[in-house]
Amino acid sequence: MVYPVLSDEYFMNEALKEAQKAFEREEVPVGAVVVNQNRIIARAHNMTQQLNDVTAHAEMIAITSAANYLGAKYLVDCTLFVTLEPCVMCASALKWAQLDRLVFAATDPKEGFSRLKDQILHKKTVVVPGILKEHASQMLKQFFLLRRDQKN
Repeated sequence: MVYPVLSDEYFMNEALKEAQKAFEREEVPVGAVVVNQNRIIARAHNMTQQLNDVTAHAEMIAITSAANYLGAKYLVDCTLFVTLEPCVMCASALKWAQLDRLVFAATDPKEGFSRLKDQILHKKTVVVPGILKEHASQMLKQFFLLRRDQKN
């Protein structure tokens, strides 16, 4: 079956839906989808609080889910769409997964992988930053403002 070619914005909107699920569960609102041959093969959102697991980032869960779907450890011909720039842990996992493309919305100057001087992603991975950045950034800002208000 041939699927229509969908835009990066379309898939990022799907990742934003996952981020909203995280927001509603009081998790840091990060969502991710993995796309292969123009189809979503994995969806995930942050679950660190729910699973009591510091490694349960949206990207890590999406990588595992996509690998299981493909029956392979490498994410060849796959794109990860994620609402926040991956941290060093997630970027390292993406390197080992040999991801073709990484598309992210908001940058993370404090914890994002791009703050490192050395290239951490696989050498063939194409990075596309800033897709629907404003929407993702706004959700993150709202989440952290609410958390601050709850502490006061």
